[in-house]
Amino acid sequence: MNWLRKFSWLAAAAIVLAAVFSIGFYSGLKTSPESQVAKILNTTPQISTDREEVDFAEFWHAWNIAEGKYVNIDKVKRQDMVYGAISGMVKSLGDPYSVFFNPEESKIFKSAIEGEFEGVGMEIGIRKEILTVVAPLKGSPAERAGIHAGDKILKIDDKITPDLSVEEAVRLIRGTKGTKVKLTIARNGDEESRVIEIERDVIKIPIINTETKEIVAQKDGGKIEKDLGDIFVIRLYNFSENSPWSFRNALREMIEKNRGKLIIDLRNNPGGFLEASVDIASWFLPQGDVVVTENYGGREENKIHRSRGYNIFKNLPMVVLVNQGSASASEILAGALKDHGKAKLIGEKTFGKGSVQEFLPLTADTSIKITVAKWLTPNGYSISEGGLAPDIEIKPSKEDAEAGKDPVMEKAIEILKSQ
Repeated sequence: MNWLRKFSWLAAAAIVLAAVFSIGFYSGLKTSPESQVAKILNTTPQISTDREEVDFAEFWHAWNIAEGKYVNIDKVKRQDMVYGAISGMVKSLGDPYSVFFNPEESKIFKSAIEGEFEGVGMEIGIRKEILTVVAPLKGSPAERAGIHAGDKILKIDDKITPDLSVEEAVRLIRGTKGTKVKLTIARNGDEESRVIEIERDVIKIPIINTETKEIVAQKDGGKIEKDLGDIFVIRLYNFSENSPWSFRNALREMIEKNRGKLIIDLRNNPGGFLEASVDIASWFLPQGDVVVTENYGGREENKIHRSRGYNIFKNLPMVVLVNQGSASASEILAGALKDHGKAKLIGEKTFGKGSVQEFLPLTADTSIKITVAKWLTPNGYSISEGGLAPDIEIKPSKEDAEAGKDPVMEKAIEILKSQ
């Protein structure tokens, strides 16, 4: 989700490989697929001087072998061979978030950017080369079916997942409301995999929830609540366009209720818009303080995102709750507050989705999504390098979940009550 906003923020800069392929496609739209490939591969790449020269003779040799030897070559469209070549090149980058989209995939992806989709409601990513659930969305079919952050997806219906990209997996999981999909998942702590069937629905993404009461016990189905005293809880479920406004209203509620300590719960928040995380961080940081840096690997100057300096809570006792479902914009906010000494992180290590993607057209029907930068916290730590480690690590157990206990929240309350 986090890169969706980036496509409108970042200018369509010339990405080397994308430019090479787009030149070939645009110039060859009215020519044969072979001519398109020839123009692409024979175009002199605009690469930096420290990059090696490329000889495409090996590619053409493989192409000619396929044309001359493959038994069912008459059933293969040459245009699909072109798409396969480009897809293979992008996969060779070794980055799960850089993907080529053929016409069908590009159409689906564009509809997702516009928010017009039905599915199961969960964010997925690649962790240690395994398709993994970042987090189920609050109130989604995935959450209701029992999907957890960190679940490893082994199969989607009958399709095994090791060779699937994130986008290919998303395409298989999404579907029309009322239809069902079966996910075979492996969960940490379980000896065997399990199959979870989920009925697809229209996905409505919640933004925020606030709490001023602590549930301390459950008896006969009823809840006994205890006032948190001076503590206010904000649960943020995503970083959408509306999140900054919702967060502003939550802070107003906190002031009106005369609460002087804050818990920001980012657990199972898969992220969203970069600008939303910068805006929310600005409530706690002086103007000009670094929130996050986009590092382009030396190809262009780093882009630094700084606090807008709302900063009305200068000495607010605050903690931030995170887990392996906290990703992207969640990690930006948590990293900024931690590095500037504004809040301690409590919970589990975050997911580690700290990169920036651009969505670029190749032709009228095809496109490429490519990672162009990494996110660095104010202290220069790359979020992609394994996620953020909490100051206080607490991993809820199965027994905690079954008993309705939340040891992470309990620890946060304990810390703030002592301040």
